[in-house]
Amino acid sequence: MKILLPLAALGLLSTLFLLSRTVDPTKSIAVSQIDIEKRAQEQGASNPTFAGVTDSGDQIVVRAQSAIPDKEDMRLMHASGIDATLALKSGAVIDVTAQGADVDSDAFKAQLNGNVRVVTSNGYDFGTDVLNSRFDILYADTPGPVSGTGPPGDLDAGRMILTSDEQTGDAHLLFTDGVKLIYHPQNSED
Repeated sequence: MKILLPLAALGLLSTLFLLSRTVDPTKSIAVSQIDIEKRAQEQGASNPTFAGVTDSGDQIVVRAQSAIPDKEDMRLMHASGIDATLALKSGAVIDVTAQGADVDSDAFKAQLNGNVRVVTSNGYDFGTDVLNSRFDILYADTPGPVSGTGPPGDLDAGRMILTSDEQTGDAHLLFTDGVKLIYHPQNSED
C-alpha cells in the first residue's frame, strides 16, 4: 500500500496534465472593444461610491453605476444608476434610488432625477421625478409632486421637504402644497 497509493496519485495527476487544454500565452483575453474605446475617449468612473457624514452626524453613502464629469464645468458630475443610504443619528434609515443625478461637489448639492424613490425604515415609500439634496446637512426637497404610502395611509402632495430640527436635530418629513391623505386605520386588538 505504501508504494501503490503514491503511484496511483502520480498517475491521476499526470492524466490531469496530459488531458488538460494547452494555454497559448500569446492570446489576449476577450474584451469588448466598444467599452475600451469609450473609456479611452472620455473620463469617468464605473461603480463609484461616495461616503460622508453631515454636520449633525448623519451618515450618507451614495453609489452609482457610472459617473462622468461635465465637459464645461469640472465641478459638476453626471451619474447614473443612483442608490443612496442615509443612516440618521436617531437610528432611522432612508434609502433613495434614482435613474440619474447631477452633483455639484463645491456646493455639496445633488439633484436626483428620473424615477426617484424614497423608502424609510419607519414605513414611508414615496416616488417623485426630482429630488434636490445636500451632503453637508440633512436636507432634501422635491420641487414637484410626490406620492406614495406611509403608516397613516396613501399620500399625495405638491412638495416634500426632509430636514432636521435646529434645536433637537430630529429629522422631519414635511408635506406641503395640496396634501391629500387617504387614512387607513390600523387594526388594534384590546
